[in-house]
Amino acid sequence: MRKIIVLICILLTNCSFDNKTGIWQNSNITISKNEDKFKDFKTLYSKQKLFDRLIIPPSNLKISIDKPVVNLKWKDEFFKENNNLDNFSYKNENKITFKSKKLTKHIAGEKILYDGNNLILNDEKGNITVYSIDKLESIFKYNFYQKKYKRKKKKLNTIIDSNIIYVADNIGYLYALDYLNKRLIWAKNYKIPFRSNIKIVDDKIVLSDQDNSLLVINKKNGEKLKSIPTEQKTLKNNFINSLALTNSKIFYLNTFGTIYALDRQTLKINWFLNMNQSVDLNLNNLFYSNSIVADENKVIISTVPFLYILNSNSGSTIIKEPITSISKPIITKKGLFLISNDNLLVYKDLQAQKVLYSVNITNEIASFLNTKKKNIIVKSFFIANNEIFIFLENSYLVKFNINGKINDITKLPAKLGSSPIFINNSILYLSKKNKLIILN
Repeated sequence: MRKIIVLICILLTNCSFDNKTGIWQNSNITISKNEDKFKDFKTLYSKQKLFDRLIIPPSNLKISIDKPVVNLKWKDEFFKENNNLDNFSYKNENKITFKSKKLTKHIAGEKILYDGNNLILNDEKGNITVYSIDKLESIFKYNFYQKKYKRKKKKLNTIIDSNIIYVADNIGYLYALDYLNKRLIWAKNYKIPFRSNIKIVDDKIVLSDQDNSLLVINKKNGEKLKSIPTEQKTLKNNFINSLALTNSKIFYLNTFGTIYALDRQTLKINWFLNMNQSVDLNLNNLFYSNSIVADENKVIISTVPFLYILNSNSGSTIIKEPITSISKPIITKKGLFLISNDNLLVYKDLQAQKVLYSVNITNEIASFLNTKKKNIIVKSFFIANNEIFIFLENSYLVKFNINGKINDITKLPAKLGSSPIFINNSILYLSKKNKLIILN
């Protein structure tokens, strides 16, 4: 009996959920990553009571979501034109089926793309690497920059369209690279750093610079077709301008906190609305929001400190609720999921305009593991196999069912470097060592 007890103790000590190497964050350095994102806003919004209620999921709760889909491409940094995510299909075996060699020796960008055959990544030196999944090797490496930019860290925003990758950087360059034929098609220096994601609208590129001007560019030659100036800001924070598309509209949220709705065909402004909730509204006030998510009827904007749901046609406010989300929400058939700054997993019914449940992720993990509650840092979350996949900074994956109960907790076999993407029943990401990892 004593031998059995000793064996159990050894297993528990070496278990992947222990306090030393497990799911909890013990370091004082890593505890506050989520808090750092919002630190500039603590004083500004100290009078605003944020949503922090725990709401137990009803026993008869039924949440409707779309069926899992086998996704084959990830050509936009935010997956779709509207920045929303699908319910992805995944084999769920959590096993490495492939690990590449190191793809870059420099710090890689957070976002990776996939065109159906090739993985595309970039790094802080401005290198773009195209890695063939079929050939299991890098088929193209390219660096646009001259020696005078060698020391400057590059932040590249990218999108793929018809085997061409369009790249905008924090120097002011915009260029089009045919990575299959290994040639630069065109490059333009707009001299003002770009500060947004990129969207393709038919034969045009839409993006924004750091002065909050919305630019419309000819996709074929890089020539500027239109520039729409909006409010500038002298103070900068981590928020970058956000763009999302629907079939009929372009939505643009700038760093001043104003969202613009433009007609997708005519590029005329239909409406605009400022959401900067500072008591002293001026050009220097900080504003933070996650990337906007849209559909044909609604625009979801998760700012500090409010969650906004707007009518996409008129800009009128449907819902305004004091919930601060750490990442962009996911819209489902009748509602949305989000994770608050306090690590609350929240489901809100958009038809009833009511939060149906709000569960504390750290509490649920502690209960599931039968341990004391400590700190976690959420890196990203998705819906896959009708479950909520929550990826933690320390490379654990927590799976909730859609009704807010934990189904499983697993440690990823390789540490997360980039944001994961779901491709062909698998999960793809770069490890901390910049190796491509494929899980299924």
